[in-house]
Amino acid sequence: MASLKYRIKGNSKDVSIYLRFSISRESVFEIKTGFSVDPSQWSSTTNFPKQNSSITKLLYNNLKKLESYVFQEYNICQANGDKIDKYWLNTSLLKCFEREEKVKYIYYATDHIQFIIDNADTKKIAGQSRLGLSHARIQSYKSFKRNFEEFELFCRKRIKLTDITPSLVEEYKKWLLKTKCFSINYAGKQLDNLRAVGRDAERLNIPTHPFASKIDSFCEQDEDRHIVTFSIGELQKIRKTEMPTLSLENAKKWLLLGCEIGQRGGDLLNLTQDHLRYVGEHLFIDVNQQKTKKDVTIPIGSKAIQLMLENDFPQKIATQNLNNYIKKVCQLSGIDEIIEGKLLDKKSNRKIMGTYPKYQLVTTHSFRRTFASNYYKKIATPILMTITGHSKESMFLKYINKQDDKDENAKLFLQYYQQMNQ
Repeated sequence: MASLKYRIKGNSKDVSIYLRFSISRESVFEIKTGFSVDPSQWSSTTNFPKQNSSITKLLYNNLKKLESYVFQEYNICQANGDKIDKYWLNTSLLKCFEREEKVKYIYYATDHIQFIIDNADTKKIAGQSRLGLSHARIQSYKSFKRNFEEFELFCRKRIKLTDITPSLVEEYKKWLLKTKCFSINYAGKQLDNLRAVGRDAERLNIPTHPFASKIDSFCEQDEDRHIVTFSIGELQKIRKTEMPTLSLENAKKWLLLGCEIGQRGGDLLNLTQDHLRYVGEHLFIDVNQQKTKKDVTIPIGSKAIQLMLENDFPQKIATQNLNNYIKKVCQLSGIDEIIEGKLLDKKSNRKIMGTYPKYQLVTTHSFRRTFASNYYKKIATPILMTITGHSKESMFLKYINKQDDKDENAKLFLQYYQQMNQ
């Protein structure tokens, strides 16, 4: 049941009165009422001003009026199924005393990030008909909020949505790249998040700086990206290498399966035998991708992989454990070519560019890139994209660090044309 309570903070001569509105243990909102009182004139028993003067009596009546109005608005919202949050509560306060033109509520950036997190289940996805942010996107916003709060400590102030000017964004960018030494891609993603927050606030008619919804992002150039994949020959070496422990053998199975079906690590490791389906004698795997919410079906062409799935399905394993195990699997399999890449430095907790044995650089993300790279130009790109879940060919090509080769596309057309006419 909803409850409303007033309280004061501090012991100075004139302190603000706060309104605390509680719907449930998880939904508690607090705002300033705009009224103030001498603490000596406040009753800790009733949580209202003492009625011993004309001023405190008027204050008492105003707070009672506000209490009644908030419950009235709450009941209307309940009947209509409207969202109840801090913004609604503040709007009710303004309406109650007709302060719309007199009071300008301050909207802080981190408050709106939290608003997006709190309302993730009803947020509409741009360009899509579905509602609700994915679990990964919610986690991304939570990480972004922690990051931005740290930036506020660096600036020694809380940042309002109206403060997100070009100069502040430039300062934030320098802090990400120079002070925190984040990677180019990670820093660019934080600016993407800040722009998304600005656009969401703008959509809700919340006061923001016009630049907040127009922030430019950036990412590594294609030539600066180091994509670690397995060749067909390397996969054969891994397949033929016997592992000394059951844990490594299990990791080897996930590696081979991951390179065969091209799914993200989370989707791969959530697979069970319930996802398998036969069409005639052909084995299919049905996956609902966590990130895109797309339903994809992957055919299993390899007889060895099919037999493994039918008779010796790999055991459940955590992503971090798999990342550790596959490095040992690849080392034992002789995947030790010296290549250029980025490796995490434990002291700085940052990735350092250098040359390392290939087995040190492989991760579960190598599986998906291997699938896309090995089958590119051998199978029509639109068909590959239905399996990987990419919406645009340009995104797919960037994913595997390839340029669109018009001559190769023309040759591939001729190949299909000849096969069709045969």
